[in-house]
Amino acid sequence: MQSLQTQVGGTHYKDKKIQPIEYILANDLNYIEGNVVKYITRYKDKNGVEDLVKIKQYIDILIEHLNNEAIKESKTENSKTENSKTENS
Repeated sequence: MQSLQTQVGGTHYKDKKIQPIEYILANDLNYIEGNVVKYITRYKDKNGVEDLVKIKQYIDILIEHLNNEAIKESKTENSKTENSKTENS
């Protein structure tokens, strides 16, 4: 990508064999997953432990989101099962 030849705000990605955005786009990662990739890639060259704390926060957010989605899905399945039982009675 031509636009990756220039980095605004530092050089913490420019010297990497693959830039985080390339990996993120190639693997169709969402916002949270992309930020984890971004911060793990740069933490040694930019903000150290602060970036690791950000990674931890994003992972916690992702886990909470996935757990909430699983709960919603379970409730939907239970509702469908209950409706099916009612219709078959």
